[in-house]
Amino acid sequence: MKNSELIISSGLDSEDPEDRADTGPDTELRYLVFGEAQHGLRLDRALVELVPEFSRSYLQQLIDLEGVTINREVVRKPSTRVKAGDIGAIELRPTPQSQAFKPEVMALELVFEDEHLMVINKPAGLVVHPAPGNWSGTLLNGLLAYDAKAMNLPRAGIVHRLDKDTSGLMVVARTRPVMDALIRSIAAREVGRHYVALAHRPWVGSGRREINAPIGRDPRNRLRMAVVDTEKNSGKLARTDIELLQNCDQGCLVRCTLHTGRTHQIRVHMASIGHPLVADVLYGGTVAAGIRRQALHACRLAFTHPVTQQSMVFQATLAEDLDHALKQWGLSYNQA
Repeated sequence: MKNSELIISSGLDSEDPEDRADTGPDTELRYLVFGEAQHGLRLDRALVELVPEFSRSYLQQLIDLEGVTINREVVRKPSTRVKAGDIGAIELRPTPQSQAFKPEVMALELVFEDEHLMVINKPAGLVVHPAPGNWSGTLLNGLLAYDAKAMNLPRAGIVHRLDKDTSGLMVVARTRPVMDALIRSIAAREVGRHYVALAHRPWVGSGRREINAPIGRDPRNRLRMAVVDTEKNSGKLARTDIELLQNCDQGCLVRCTLHTGRTHQIRVHMASIGHPLVADVLYGGTVAAGIRRQALHACRLAFTHPVTQQSMVFQATLAEDLDHALKQWGLSYNQA
């Protein structure tokens, strides 16, 4: 068989009544005949050739959802090799990822807003951007519901992120020129991002410390980041300035200033110097002082407004759980 074939069906003309029953109004059933051009290819790559209007990522999702068969057998691995003459079927339907960029009404704590940008105080527990395991209920979904024009912007105007369990301030663009300008400012280290962190073990030595240590994927645990030797592992330069605010027998309260924005940067740098954040179990912390998420809060954000050129400085009071944790350890935070 030299040529591949594609047969499109709504499900109504299928010979199998089970096919008709399973195909709903939001699905489209396609029958495929793999030809010599696809012989030996991975299933996901072969599907891209036969249904090129869909991305490989989307087709892989359909395979994961058991929406693809070869010779009437469900195939669960994108790496499965196809043969010339194989007959396949694919049920094109919405997937969690394909539906991720949709508006979802949620309460947003706006610290500042004008026609160009917003500053938001993000609560702990809110995921910023859709990703595996969190395809809905994210800040991006909330932004799309708050302002329909956000649909016209990449990532709904999000220019930097906070981890799911980190609370505090974020700036979000409302136009493409402002988004581009903010991204340039962050890259040029012209945006001041300051955090308060509660860490294990009392601080010893100088009250100020600069950490210049590259960060990359932990070679021993791919779920984590780590300080790495760039001669042996891939990583990017990362700098964090740390200032001791208060000390106690159980640990220390510090202010961290980011000069780069690597994944989990503060958490990794603090753990690397023997002060993992309280409740940050991924990096060696333990639950303590009544707080059950990493004790990290984006407390201050400073930048020049890309349109008005006004100097903007915002501060956010501590989240309630972090404030309570400080009191448990006899500490206090002066926002000034």
